[in-house]
Amino acid sequence: MAATVATPVTATEPDPVRCGSEEENRGAEAEEDGARQQTGPAAAVSHSRPSKLPLSRIKALMKTDPDVSLASQESVFIIAKATELFVEMIARDSLVYAQQGKRKTLQRKDLDNAIEAIDEFAFLEGTLD
Repeated sequence: MAATVATPVTATEPDPVRCGSEEENRGAEAEEDGARQQTGPAAAVSHSRPSKLPLSRIKALMKTDPDVSLASQESVFIIAKATELFVEMIARDSLVYAQQGKRKTLQRKDLDNAIEAIDEFAFLEGTLD
């Protein structure tokens, strides 16, 4: 059996010509540190919070359903993430209609137009009335 020898790796100073400015280097190091610290479902989300929505309220809403007696943390997180993605998707699609009207602010008519035009939102037809 052959013995393997581990060679130590030393940190070297980055070449400013090759790597860009000092500020960019610090930003890249901070991103690497953040990427190393987070794992699991929270790693794909923001660095400060795993969910943008309050998980306690989502859990309370889930428990209003008589068929739901217990809700695990994982299921609450998944519902929160799905809700975030849904809101982001409908907002982006509605923004297209606001931009066509040369506006930056979403209005109800933009949501109505997105719901009417996009098949994925057909289940929402008539809910804003």
